[in-house]
Amino acid sequence: MSTAPPTPRARLGELFAKVDGFFDRAARLHGPQITCQAGCDDCCRRRFTVTSLEASALAEAAASLPASRRAELAARALGGDPGVCPALDEGGQCAVYEARPLICRTHGLPLRFTPPKGTRALPVLDACPRNFTGQALDSLEPSTILDQTTLSTILGALDAAHADAEGRPRGERVAIADVLSAAATS
Repeated sequence: MSTAPPTPRARLGELFAKVDGFFDRAARLHGPQITCQAGCDDCCRRRFTVTSLEASALAEAAASLPASRRAELAARALGGDPGVCPALDEGGQCAVYEARPLICRTHGLPLRFTPPKGTRALPVLDACPRNFTGQALDSLEPSTILDQTTLSTILGALDAAHADAEGRPRGERVAIADVLSAAATS
């Protein structure tokens, strides 16, 4: 008896778990050099778009919230500060934290970015400016540096499988604000 392969949504959950585990290991190794904690919300001071697969996870999480909470999120999405993620509440907490997209899960980690194709340059290392202060990022333990290109490739493949299964165009990006504003009606 054969079993069905895991769905893109299930695979996304696995990817989330792996990235969270990576973050936890990096935080243990680097200790106070990674200052990320509940209420630190500098990385939430923007409006983001996510893949359609991540949007479906966010919509599911938002739909599970009480109606009054969904209405709050929708109000922030439609009329809140345009420079702040509408999932962020007044206390600096994320209303959909368990379903937060990869961009949120990786913020704070040291990240390696590969230069665009056709350019000759070494990969760039970056991290939240609150983390690793006074330490050169190229001196960090390589096993705690996340490769953004690899992560984006995996997410892109999962999103393409999701789009194919849903009969949607590949590569769609969805504003988190749009997901949360639609949550009020679910």
